[in-house]
Amino acid sequence: MPSILFVCLGNICRSPLAEAALREEARRRRLDLIVDSAGTGNWHAGEPPDPRAVATAARNGVDITALRARQVTRADFRRFDHIVALDLDNLKDLRKLAPADATARLSLLLDHVPGREGQGVVDPWFGDEAGFDVTWAEVTDAARGLVDQLGRRG
Repeated sequence: MPSILFVCLGNICRSPLAEAALREEARRRRLDLIVDSAGTGNWHAGEPPDPRAVATAARNGVDITALRARQVTRADFRRFDHIVALDLDNLKDLRKLAPADATARLSLLLDHVPGREGQGVVDPWFGDEAGFDVTWAEVTDAARGLVDQLGRRG
């Protein structure tokens, strides 16, 4: 079963929304996946997602209240098939953190959306709820692209 880990900075905004969007798209398309999220930083470890992320997911029919932030670990690079960064800074940090025996394929989330390759999902942390709606739209587009790619691989 394919396994995907989404990674942003604190694991309370973008990566939990990406996790939720992929879980929902996989459910809708009847594709079995292992999906998780983490942050490169540890300052929010154990905390629930940002209330604005929770509200955004809920408006889109998804409950993320049970999710809790955690920091990415070196073991994640062997446990997951794909580690997907939400922006270029996190991708750079993941490349530094990856152990020599890493098996996970690293990518940028929007690389899975035609025409958005190389772009990062803007961090909505400093904005209002409208920014979280933009994030939801981006992670949902990427979830569709990921499911298409994973479905083709069988």
